[in-house]
Parts: sequence; structure tokens; C-alpha cells
Amino acid sequence: MVTPFLEDASLDLDGAVRLATHLVDDDRHDGLVLSGTTGESPTTSDAEKESLLCAVIEAVGDRAIIVAGVGTNDTSHTIHLAEQAAKAGAHGLLVVTPYYNKPPQAALLAHFTAVADATDLPLILYDIPGRTGTAIETETLVRAGEHERIVAVKDAKGDLFGGSEVMARSGLCYYSGDDPLNLAWLAHGASGVISVVGHGFGTSYAEMIDAVDAGNMLRAREIHTNLIPAVQTIMSRDSQGAIRAKALAQLLGLIQTRRVRGPLLDASEDEVVLVRDVLVSTGVLT
Repeated sequence: MVTPFLEDASLDLDGAVRLATHLVDDDRHDGLVLSGTTGESPTTSDAEKESLLCAVIEAVGDRAIIVAGVGTNDTSHTIHLAEQAAKAGAHGLLVVTPYYNKPPQAALLAHFTAVADATDLPLILYDIPGRTGTAIETETLVRAGEHERIVAVKDAKGDLFGGSEVMARSGLCYYSGDDPLNLAWLAHGASGVISVVGHGFGTSYAEMIDAVDAGNMLRAREIHTNLIPAVQTIMSRDSQGAIRAKALAQLLGLIQTRRVRGPLLDASEDEVVLVRDVLVSTGVLT
């Protein structure tokens, strides 16, 4: 979930509650990830993360799984955020591979294990080497899955065959973390999706998952095909997911502003037109 800001770039807790409530009650999201990359976690403070988490848990925590993004490139800081999230009442944690410092695989396993040992909450490991510079290798994932609280992987690495091997050799569940591959991951056995495009198309993705679970791959493929323009527009490499997801949410009246924090820039008027056009063409916005 994006983190709504006011025009002065301060945290908009009322907006976060409205958005979370819509996503859960009106758009079939059975869980929300707060303070992930799309939530601009690199530019929100620890106190803001805690306030955001508490507000959303109070609003929808009785009817949706609330996962707190706590990953950083500092193990002690990640543990602090994990403990903070547990105290706030989070149901689970998302822990991204430490970025920039490029730890070797043994260090990755030690990092994830230390975070898993710090609380009683289940962990989703976030494998996104395009942002972090380090992939979590298959053997590391299998070994991490031996920990009772490391239960899932959010994959934005795109190695469908490797992920299939991890699922076959461990108890780890997979979640697609890359909207263009949502259907592909579901077809390979993923449990669900953690989506940016879902800000406007949650019901469609829920129907896709239902179709795959029912063995109706023709229907799942039809939904996937219908969503291609939305995925191309919102996840365009000409911009960034959080930027256009906020433009989408503002166009739908879900948040007040499309403000992002630097180094990101707010969606331009041209970008807003592109997002509006795809919302209209898909029937989400009339």
C-alpha cells in the first residue's frame, strides 16, 4: 500500500485509513503490506512507520492480514523495526534483502535468521535483486525455510523455475512481487500476489486467483490479458510504481494528493493523463 502524504509531504493518517478501508472492504484485498518500497519506506521515519501501522491495524486489522515492511541494510535497525511492528500488533513482517552493501549468502541467512529470532511474527523474505543488488540463491532460501517463522517469499527476481524448486524443496509459500508475472507465478504454485497495480484492480486479481484455484486457466488468462494495459502504464520503466499508484489512488478519490517524497517526483500531468486513460478504458473510472 502507498503511504499517503499531505501537500506538505507530512504523513496523512486519515488518508491511510480511508485507503486501507477501501482496499479491504471494497476491493477484495485480504491483506495489506505497509511500509514496503511502494510505501516509500526509505523516506519515512521509524515513528511514522509505527503511527501508520497502528492506524491501519485499528481500522482493518480485524478483517485483513497486516504485514509490516521492516527490512533495511542494517541488521540491528531491521530488528528494531521488527520489534516495533510486533508491539504495534502487526500480523507478519516483510524483510527485503539488505541493499547496497551486497552481503554474501551466508550473511544473508544470518541476517534473516536474526530478524526471525527477534519476534514471534512470521516473515516473508523479499527477493528483488534489481533494487538490492543481491539475489537470494535457491540454497539460501531452502535453508531459510527451515526456520519456523520464515514462511514465505515475495519474488521480484522472476526466476519461475528456481521458485518452483524452492517450493518443492521447502515449506515456503511464494507471492508474486512483480505484477507482469502475477499469472505466471500463480500457475507455478504461488499462493497470491503482493501488488502495486492492485491499488485499482484488487477485485480483478482476486478473481484471477479464484480462477486459478478452480482450475479455470482460460478465465485467469482472460483477466491477465485485460490487465495488460494497466500493468504497462502503472509499472512503466519511464516512472516508478509508487508514483503512478498514487496518481491512480488520487484519481479514484482514495487519497487527497499524489505527493511523494524526494528523491521521487510527483506524477506529472502527462502521467496523470496516462493513468486516467487506462482507468477509463478498463472501466474502473467513469
